[in-house]
Amino acid sequence: MALSFHAAAEDRFPDGTPIPAWFRQITPTDISQLGTPYRITDHGVANDSTVLQTEKIQAVIDKAYGAGGGVIIIPAGTFLSGSLFFKPGTHLHLEEHAVIKGSDDISHFELLPTRIEGQNRKYFAALVNADHVDGFTVSGKGTLDGNGLRYWKSFWLRRAFNPDCTNLDEMRPRLLFVSNSKNVQVSGIRLINSPFWTSHYYKCEHVKLLNLHIFAPRAPVKAPSSDAIDLDVCRNVLIKNCYMSVNDDAVALKGGKGPFADQDENNGGNENIIIEDCHFGFCHSALTCGSESIHNRNIILRRTTVNDAQRLLHLKMRPDTPQKYEYILLEDIEGSAQTMLDIRPWTQFFDLQGEKDIRLGYGSHITLRRIAMSTNTLFGIKASDQYKLSDFTLEDVAVIAEGEQEPPKGFIRNLLLDRVTANGELLLNFWQ
Repeated sequence: MALSFHAAAEDRFPDGTPIPAWFRQITPTDISQLGTPYRITDHGVANDSTVLQTEKIQAVIDKAYGAGGGVIIIPAGTFLSGSLFFKPGTHLHLEEHAVIKGSDDISHFELLPTRIEGQNRKYFAALVNADHVDGFTVSGKGTLDGNGLRYWKSFWLRRAFNPDCTNLDEMRPRLLFVSNSKNVQVSGIRLINSPFWTSHYYKCEHVKLLNLHIFAPRAPVKAPSSDAIDLDVCRNVLIKNCYMSVNDDAVALKGGKGPFADQDENNGGNENIIIEDCHFGFCHSALTCGSESIHNRNIILRRTTVNDAQRLLHLKMRPDTPQKYEYILLEDIEGSAQTMLDIRPWTQFFDLQGEKDIRLGYGSHITLRRIAMSTNTLFGIKASDQYKLSDFTLEDVAVIAEGEQEPPKGFIRNLLLDRVTANGELLLNFWQ
Protein backbone atom coordinates (compact mmCIF):
# COMPACT_ATOMS: atom_id res chain seq x y z
CA MET A 1 0.00 0.00 0.00
CA ALA A 2 1.19 3.50 -0.72
CA LEU A 3 0.02 6.77 0.73
CA SER A 4 0.61 10.31 -0.46
CA PHE A 5 0.89 12.70 2.47
CA HIS A 6 -1.35 15.76 2.16
CA ALA A 7 -0.54 19.30 3.16
CA ALA A 8 -3.36 21.07 4.97
CA ALA A 9 -4.68 24.11 3.12
CA GLU A 10 -5.50 25.73 6.43
CA ASP A 11 -3.76 24.30 9.46
CA ARG A 12 -6.12 23.94 12.39
CA PHE A 13 -6.37 21.89 15.54
CA PRO A 14 -9.11 19.26 15.61
CA ASP A 15 -11.47 21.58 17.51
CA GLY A 16 -11.18 24.13 14.70
CA THR A 17 -8.87 26.65 16.34
CA PRO A 18 -5.96 27.87 14.19
CA ILE A 19 -2.56 26.33 14.82
CA PRO A 20 -0.19 29.15 15.87
CA ALA A 21 2.84 29.99 13.74
CA TRP A 22 5.06 28.85 16.63
CA PHE A 23 4.50 25.24 15.54
CA ARG A 24 5.96 26.00 12.08
CA GLN A 25 9.02 27.90 13.28
CA ILE A 26 11.93 25.50 13.49
CA THR A 27 15.10 27.23 14.63
CA PRO A 28 18.18 25.07 15.27
CA THR A 29 19.80 25.59 18.65
CA ASP A 30 22.74 27.96 18.27
CA ILE A 31 24.95 27.46 21.31
CA SER A 32 26.95 30.57 20.44
CA GLN A 33 23.88 32.54 21.52
CA LEU A 34 23.46 30.77 24.86
CA GLY A 35 26.27 32.25 26.91
CA THR A 36 29.72 31.16 27.96
CA PRO A 37 30.75 27.65 26.86
CA TYR A 38 31.96 25.31 29.60
CA ARG A 39 33.72 22.29 28.11
CA ILE A 40 33.72 19.83 30.98
CA THR A 41 37.20 18.50 30.24
CA ASP A 42 38.55 22.04 30.76
CA HIS A 43 37.11 22.03 34.28
CA GLY A 44 38.51 18.93 35.92
CA VAL A 45 36.35 16.21 34.29
CA ALA A 46 38.42 13.32 32.94
CA ASN A 47 37.69 11.62 29.63
CA ASP A 48 37.44 8.24 31.34
CA SER A 49 34.35 6.03 31.04
CA THR A 50 35.29 3.94 34.08
CA VAL A 51 35.21 6.71 36.70
CA LEU A 52 32.01 8.09 38.20
CA GLN A 53 32.13 11.88 37.76
CA THR A 54 28.76 13.12 38.94
CA GLU A 55 30.16 15.65 41.40
CA LYS A 56 32.69 17.08 38.97
CA ILE A 57 30.16 17.49 36.14
CA GLN A 58 27.66 19.02 38.56
CA ALA A 59 30.33 21.45 39.71
CA VAL A 60 30.69 22.69 36.12
CA ILE A 61 26.92 23.22 35.89
CA ASP A 62 26.93 25.07 39.20
CA LYS A 63 29.87 27.22 38.10
CA ALA A 64 28.05 28.22 34.93
CA TYR A 65 24.90 29.04 36.91
CA GLY A 66 26.86 31.12 39.41
CA ALA A 67 28.41 33.12 36.58
CA GLY A 68 25.06 33.93 35.02
CA GLY A 69 24.54 30.88 32.82
CA GLY A 70 26.16 29.13 29.90
CA VAL A 71 26.42 25.94 27.87
CA ILE A 72 27.79 22.74 29.38
CA ILE A 73 29.64 21.09 26.50
CA ILE A 74 30.30 17.35 26.53
CA PRO A 75 33.15 16.49 24.13
CA ALA A 76 33.69 13.18 22.36
CA GLY A 77 34.14 10.41 24.89
CA THR A 78 32.07 8.57 27.48
CA PHE A 79 31.44 10.16 30.86
CA LEU A 80 29.88 8.09 33.65
CA SER A 81 27.46 9.92 35.94
CA GLY A 82 24.59 9.79 38.36
CA SER A 83 21.85 12.43 38.53
CA LEU A 84 22.71 15.89 37.18
CA PHE A 85 20.69 19.04 37.82
CA PHE A 86 20.62 21.94 35.38
CA LYS A 87 19.88 25.40 36.73
CA PRO A 88 18.28 28.52 35.21
CA GLY A 89 20.36 29.87 32.37
CA THR A 90 22.30 26.64 31.82
CA HIS A 91 22.11 24.37 28.77
CA LEU A 92 23.48 20.99 27.67
CA HIS A 93 25.29 20.36 24.39
CA LEU A 94 26.65 16.93 23.42
CA GLU A 95 29.17 16.98 20.62
CA GLU A 96 29.37 14.16 18.09
CA HIS A 97 30.52 10.91 19.75
CA ALA A 98 29.94 12.41 23.20
CA VAL A 99 28.14 10.16 25.68
CA ILE A 100 26.80 10.82 29.15
CA LYS A 101 26.36 7.29 30.47
CA GLY A 102 24.19 6.69 33.49
CA SER A 103 25.50 4.69 36.41
CA ASP A 104 23.89 1.30 36.90
CA ASP A 105 23.99 1.81 40.69
CA ILE A 106 20.73 3.43 41.87
CA SER A 107 22.49 4.92 44.90
CA HIS A 108 24.13 7.38 42.48
CA PHE A 109 20.74 8.98 41.79
CA GLU A 110 19.29 11.45 44.25
CA LEU A 111 16.09 10.50 46.08
CA LEU A 112 13.89 13.59 46.13
CA PRO A 113 10.32 14.88 45.69
CA THR A 114 9.46 14.46 42.02
CA ARG A 115 6.65 13.48 39.65
CA ILE A 116 6.21 9.87 38.57
CA GLU A 117 3.27 7.76 37.32
CA GLY A 118 0.70 10.51 37.84
CA GLN A 119 1.77 11.24 41.41
CA ASN A 120 3.91 13.81 43.19
CA ARG A 121 6.02 11.73 45.53
CA LYS A 122 9.55 10.92 46.60
CA TYR A 123 11.37 8.95 43.94
CA PHE A 124 14.69 8.93 42.12
CA ALA A 125 15.94 11.77 39.96
CA ALA A 126 16.64 11.20 36.30
CA LEU A 127 20.11 11.19 34.77
CA VAL A 128 19.53 14.73 33.40
CA ASN A 129 17.11 16.98 35.29
CA ALA A 130 15.90 20.55 34.71
CA ASP A 131 13.26 22.08 37.00
CA HIS A 132 12.10 25.69 36.57
CA VAL A 133 14.62 26.22 33.77
CA ASP A 134 12.84 28.36 31.20
CA GLY A 135 14.57 28.35 27.82
CA PHE A 136 16.38 25.09 28.58
CA THR A 137 18.00 23.38 25.60
CA VAL A 138 19.66 20.04 25.01
CA SER A 139 21.38 19.88 21.65
CA GLY A 140 24.10 18.27 19.57
CA LYS A 141 24.83 14.92 17.97
CA GLY A 142 25.83 13.03 21.10
CA THR A 143 24.06 10.50 23.31
CA LEU A 144 22.38 10.12 26.66
CA ASP A 145 22.84 6.44 27.46
CA GLY A 146 20.84 5.11 30.38
CA ASN A 147 22.98 1.96 30.66
CA GLY A 148 19.80 0.13 31.61
CA LEU A 149 20.68 -3.56 31.31
CA ARG A 150 21.32 -4.17 35.01
CA TYR A 151 18.07 -2.37 35.94
CA TRP A 152 16.06 -4.35 33.39
CA LYS A 153 17.38 -7.68 34.63
CA SER A 154 16.64 -6.70 38.22
CA PHE A 155 13.10 -5.66 37.31
CA TRP A 156 12.23 -8.92 35.56
CA LEU A 157 13.78 -10.96 38.38
CA ARG A 158 11.68 -9.10 40.93
CA ARG A 159 8.55 -9.49 38.78
CA ALA A 160 9.20 -13.26 38.56
CA PHE A 161 9.52 -13.38 42.35
CA ASN A 162 6.49 -11.11 42.96
CA PRO A 163 4.12 -10.79 39.96
CA ASP A 164 2.21 -8.02 41.77
CA CYS A 165 5.15 -5.66 42.11
CA THR A 166 4.69 -2.25 40.49
CA ASN A 167 7.10 -0.10 38.53
CA LEU A 168 7.90 1.87 41.65
CA ASP A 169 8.75 -1.23 43.66
CA GLU A 170 11.87 -1.63 41.56
CA MET A 171 14.15 1.40 41.84
CA ARG A 172 15.05 2.83 38.42
CA PRO A 173 15.96 6.32 37.15
CA ARG A 174 14.58 8.01 34.06
CA LEU A 175 16.91 9.36 31.42
CA LEU A 176 15.66 12.97 31.01
CA PHE A 177 13.17 14.86 33.20
CA VAL A 178 12.17 18.47 32.52
CA SER A 179 9.56 20.08 34.76
CA ASN A 180 7.87 23.44 35.36
CA SER A 181 9.66 24.99 32.39
CA LYS A 182 8.74 27.03 29.32
CA ASN A 183 10.35 27.38 25.90
CA VAL A 184 12.25 24.10 25.99
CA GLN A 185 14.02 22.60 22.98
CA VAL A 186 15.65 19.15 22.85
CA SER A 187 17.17 18.41 19.46
CA GLY A 188 19.51 16.18 17.53
CA ILE A 189 20.66 13.82 20.25
CA ARG A 190 20.22 10.09 20.86
CA LEU A 191 18.45 8.88 24.00
CA ILE A 192 19.01 5.17 24.44
CA ASN A 193 18.79 2.29 26.91
CA SER A 194 16.80 4.08 29.59
CA PRO A 195 16.30 2.11 32.83
CA PHE A 196 12.72 3.51 33.06
CA TRP A 197 10.85 6.20 31.10
CA THR A 198 13.18 7.70 28.52
CA SER A 199 12.03 11.33 28.60
CA HIS A 200 9.40 12.92 30.83
CA TYR A 201 8.06 16.48 30.63
CA TYR A 202 5.89 17.72 33.49
CA LYS A 203 4.02 21.03 33.58
CA CYS A 204 5.93 22.37 30.60
CA GLU A 205 4.77 24.80 27.92
CA HIS A 206 6.11 25.49 24.45
CA VAL A 207 8.32 22.45 24.06
CA LYS A 208 9.98 21.39 20.81
CA LEU A 209 11.45 17.90 20.48
CA LEU A 210 13.26 17.74 17.15
CA ASN A 211 15.30 15.16 15.23
CA LEU A 212 15.70 12.81 18.18
CA HIS A 213 16.64 9.13 18.05
CA ILE A 214 15.03 7.31 20.97
CA PHE A 215 15.63 3.60 21.49
CA ALA A 216 15.28 0.91 24.13
CA PRO A 217 15.33 -2.80 23.25
CA ARG A 218 12.65 -5.46 23.36
CA ALA A 219 15.27 -8.25 23.06
CA PRO A 220 17.22 -10.08 24.26
CA VAL A 221 16.30 -8.35 27.55
CA LYS A 222 13.15 -6.21 27.42
CA ALA A 223 13.52 -2.64 28.64
CA PRO A 224 10.39 -2.38 30.83
CA SER A 225 8.34 0.85 30.82
CA SER A 226 10.85 2.62 28.60
CA ASP A 227 8.31 5.10 27.14
CA ALA A 228 10.00 7.32 24.57
CA ILE A 229 8.21 10.60 25.40
CA ASP A 230 5.84 11.15 28.33
CA LEU A 231 3.92 14.43 28.29
CA ASP A 232 2.44 15.11 31.72
CA VAL A 233 0.29 18.26 32.09
CA CYS A 234 1.85 20.01 29.09
CA ARG A 235 0.64 22.62 26.59
CA ASN A 236 1.90 23.51 23.13
CA VAL A 237 4.31 20.72 22.26
CA LEU A 238 5.84 19.90 18.88
CA ILE A 239 7.46 16.50 18.30
CA LYS A 240 8.98 16.49 14.82
CA ASN A 241 11.33 14.32 12.75
CA CYS A 242 11.96 11.86 15.57
CA TYR A 243 12.62 8.12 15.53
CA MET A 244 11.14 6.15 18.42
CA SER A 245 11.42 2.44 19.15
CA VAL A 246 10.98 1.33 22.76
CA ASN A 247 9.54 -1.52 24.79
CA ASP A 248 6.46 0.46 25.83
CA ASP A 249 4.51 3.44 24.51
CA ALA A 250 6.23 5.82 22.12
CA VAL A 251 4.31 9.02 22.96
CA ALA A 252 2.19 8.76 26.10
CA LEU A 253 -0.06 11.53 27.41
CA LYS A 254 -0.30 11.55 31.18
CA GLY A 255 -1.67 13.86 33.87
CA GLY A 256 -2.80 12.08 37.02
CA LYS A 257 -4.82 9.15 38.31
CA GLY A 258 -7.33 8.34 41.01
CA PRO A 259 -10.99 9.20 41.67
CA PHE A 260 -10.16 12.78 42.70
CA ALA A 261 -7.32 13.34 40.23
CA ASP A 262 -9.13 16.22 38.54
CA GLN A 263 -9.25 18.11 41.85
CA ASP A 264 -5.51 17.91 42.54
CA GLU A 265 -3.56 21.04 41.53
CA ASN A 266 -0.57 18.85 40.72
CA ASN A 267 -2.54 17.20 37.92
CA GLY A 268 -4.06 18.40 34.68
CA GLY A 269 -4.50 17.89 30.98
CA ASN A 270 -2.39 18.01 27.85
CA GLU A 271 -3.44 20.44 25.12
CA ASN A 272 -2.21 21.42 21.67
CA ILE A 273 0.20 18.58 20.95
CA ILE A 274 1.49 17.95 17.42
CA ILE A 275 3.53 14.87 16.48
CA GLU A 276 4.57 14.96 12.84
CA ASP A 277 7.06 13.60 10.30
CA CYS A 278 8.19 10.90 12.71
CA HIS A 279 9.06 7.23 12.31
CA PHE A 280 8.03 4.63 14.87
CA GLY A 281 9.68 1.24 15.18
CA PHE A 282 8.53 -1.39 17.67
CA CYS A 283 6.45 0.08 20.48
CA HIS A 284 3.37 -0.85 22.46
CA SER A 285 1.55 2.10 20.91
CA ALA A 286 2.56 5.02 18.71
CA LEU A 287 0.20 7.34 20.61
CA THR A 288 -1.37 6.54 23.97
CA CYS A 289 -3.76 8.42 26.22
CA GLY A 290 -3.07 7.02 29.67
CA SER A 291 -2.53 5.15 31.78
CA GLU A 292 -2.37 8.10 34.18
CA SER A 293 -4.39 10.67 32.27
CA ILE A 294 -7.29 13.03 32.91
CA HIS A 295 -7.89 15.30 29.93
CA ASN A 296 -6.25 15.42 26.50
CA ARG A 297 -7.46 17.90 23.88
CA ASN A 298 -6.24 18.96 20.45
CA ILE A 299 -3.80 16.14 19.76
CA ILE A 300 -2.45 15.57 16.24
CA LEU A 301 -0.36 12.67 14.92
CA ARG A 302 0.36 13.11 11.20
CA ARG A 303 2.68 12.43 8.26
CA THR A 304 4.15 9.44 10.01
CA THR A 305 5.37 5.92 9.32
CA VAL A 306 4.74 3.17 11.85
CA ASN A 307 6.46 -0.20 11.59
CA ASP A 308 5.81 -3.14 13.92
CA ALA A 309 3.83 -1.25 16.55
CA GLN A 310 1.40 -3.18 18.71
CA ARG A 311 -1.12 -0.33 18.38
CA LEU A 312 -1.45 2.88 16.43
CA LEU A 313 -3.77 4.70 18.85
CA HIS A 314 -4.50 3.43 22.35
CA LEU A 315 -7.07 5.00 24.66
CA LYS A 316 -6.59 3.53 28.13
CA MET A 317 -9.86 3.97 30.01
CA ARG A 318 -9.34 3.85 33.78
CA PRO A 319 -12.56 3.26 35.72
CA ASP A 320 -10.91 4.68 38.87
CA THR A 321 -10.10 8.04 37.21
CA PRO A 322 -12.28 10.74 35.56
CA GLN A 323 -11.04 10.95 31.96
CA LYS A 324 -11.84 12.90 28.82
CA TYR A 325 -10.00 12.33 25.54
CA GLU A 326 -11.26 14.69 22.86
CA TYR A 327 -10.37 16.27 19.54
CA ILE A 328 -7.70 13.81 18.49
CA LEU A 329 -6.63 13.58 14.84
CA LEU A 330 -4.47 10.96 13.15
CA GLU A 331 -3.83 11.54 9.45
CA ASP A 332 -1.45 10.62 6.64
CA ILE A 333 -0.03 7.51 8.29
CA GLU A 334 1.29 4.30 6.75
CA GLY A 335 2.97 1.14 7.94
CA SER A 336 2.01 -1.72 10.23
CA ALA A 337 0.45 -2.21 13.66
CA GLN A 338 -1.23 -5.20 15.26
CA THR A 339 -4.24 -3.04 16.19
CA MET A 340 -5.08 0.30 14.63
CA LEU A 341 -7.53 1.64 17.23
CA ASP A 342 -7.52 0.10 20.71
CA ILE A 343 -10.02 1.23 23.37
CA ARG A 344 -10.77 -0.87 26.44
CA PRO A 345 -10.88 -0.71 30.25
CA TRP A 346 -7.45 -0.26 31.86
CA THR A 347 -7.42 -1.71 35.35
CA GLN A 348 -3.73 -2.16 36.13
CA PHE A 349 -3.34 -1.35 39.85
CA PHE A 350 -7.02 -0.27 39.98
CA ASP A 351 -7.75 1.77 43.14
CA LEU A 352 -10.96 3.68 43.91
CA GLN A 353 -9.47 4.79 47.24
CA GLY A 354 -12.55 3.81 49.17
CA GLU A 355 -15.07 5.29 46.73
CA LYS A 356 -18.06 3.12 45.82
CA ASP A 357 -18.67 4.30 42.27
CA ILE A 358 -16.39 4.14 39.30
CA ARG A 359 -15.48 7.29 37.37
CA LEU A 360 -16.86 7.45 33.84
CA GLY A 361 -14.46 8.12 30.99
CA TYR A 362 -15.26 9.86 27.71
CA GLY A 363 -13.75 9.74 24.25
CA SER A 364 -15.10 12.05 21.57
CA HIS A 365 -14.26 13.75 18.28
CA ILE A 366 -11.62 11.23 17.28
CA THR A 367 -10.67 11.26 13.60
CA LEU A 368 -8.46 8.89 11.59
CA ARG A 369 -8.02 9.74 7.92
CA ARG A 370 -5.77 8.91 5.00
CA ILE A 371 -4.29 5.85 6.64
CA ALA A 372 -2.86 2.80 4.88
CA MET A 373 -1.74 -0.02 7.15
CA SER A 374 -1.20 -3.72 7.53
CA THR A 375 -2.88 -4.79 10.75
CA ASN A 376 -4.46 -7.72 12.52
CA THR A 377 -7.34 -5.70 13.92
CA LEU A 378 -8.84 -2.42 12.77
CA PHE A 379 -11.17 -1.91 15.74
CA GLY A 380 -9.83 -3.28 19.02
CA ILE A 381 -12.74 -1.68 20.89
CA LYS A 382 -14.47 -3.29 23.84
CA ALA A 383 -17.99 -2.12 24.68
CA SER A 384 -18.21 -1.19 28.36
CA ASP A 385 -20.44 0.72 30.77
CA GLN A 386 -17.28 2.30 32.20
CA TYR A 387 -16.94 4.87 29.40
CA LYS A 388 -18.82 6.58 26.60
CA LEU A 389 -17.57 7.10 23.05
CA SER A 390 -19.00 9.50 20.48
CA ASP A 391 -18.24 11.32 17.24
CA PHE A 392 -15.63 9.05 15.72
CA THR A 393 -14.74 9.49 12.03
CA LEU A 394 -12.67 7.20 9.83
CA GLU A 395 -12.18 8.32 6.25
CA ASP A 396 -9.92 7.16 3.46
CA VAL A 397 -8.62 4.28 5.57
CA ALA A 398 -7.30 1.16 3.83
CA VAL A 399 -6.07 -1.81 5.85
CA ILE A 400 -4.86 -5.27 5.03
CA ALA A 401 -6.09 -7.20 8.03
CA GLU A 402 -6.67 -10.67 9.39
CA GLY A 403 -9.01 -10.36 12.39
CA GLU A 404 -12.44 -8.89 13.15
CA GLN A 405 -12.83 -5.44 11.58
CA GLU A 406 -16.30 -4.30 12.65
CA PRO A 407 -16.68 -2.00 15.69
CA PRO A 408 -19.16 -3.02 18.42
CA LYS A 409 -22.59 -2.32 16.97
CA GLY A 410 -24.22 0.83 18.33
CA PHE A 411 -21.63 1.44 21.06
CA ILE A 412 -20.02 4.48 19.48
CA ARG A 413 -22.57 7.27 19.12
CA ASN A 414 -22.09 9.03 15.78
CA LEU A 415 -19.58 6.78 14.07
CA LEU A 416 -18.83 7.65 10.46
CA LEU A 417 -17.00 5.24 8.17
CA ASP A 418 -16.26 6.96 4.87
CA ARG A 419 -14.25 5.05 2.26
CA VAL A 420 -12.93 2.55 4.79
CA THR A 421 -11.75 -0.74 3.31
CA ALA A 422 -10.39 -3.92 4.83
CA ASN A 423 -8.69 -6.30 2.40
CA GLY A 424 -10.24 -4.33 -0.43
CA GLU A 425 -13.82 -4.64 0.84
CA LEU A 426 -15.78 -1.53 1.77
CA LEU A 427 -16.96 -1.43 5.38
CA LEU A 428 -20.22 0.19 6.49
CA ASN A 429 -20.45 3.73 5.18
CA PHE A 430 -22.94 5.47 7.47
CA TRP A 431 -23.42 7.15 10.80
CA GLN A 432 -24.01 4.54 13.50
